[in-house]
Amino acid sequence: MIEPRMDLGPHLDGNVLAGPLREIFAMDVTAATSRCASCGAVGAVAALHVYANAPGMVARCPTCEEVVLRMVRTPDAAWLDMRGTVSLRIPM
Repeated sequence: MIEPRMDLGPHLDGNVLAGPLREIFAMDVTAATSRCASCGAVGAVAALHVYANAPGMVARCPTCEEVVLRMVRTPDAAWLDMRGTVSLRIPM
């Protein structure tokens, strides 16, 4: 069993990403299913553990706690790092 990291503080669920991601994508990405690149766990983006007390938002896999997604906003751009996601299945 993988021990959860205790030094990250409280987290929010992935639903907190709905507004910021909707500014980039034309649909609600929290309804999409992602696959963690680290452990292979599959689940809704809404189920990710999101830490918003950093510059931007960091979403971690609820199974292994590895980073799945990072999002940072600047006045003129949005930066989205999804290298921790193998795939993103978007329902149509």
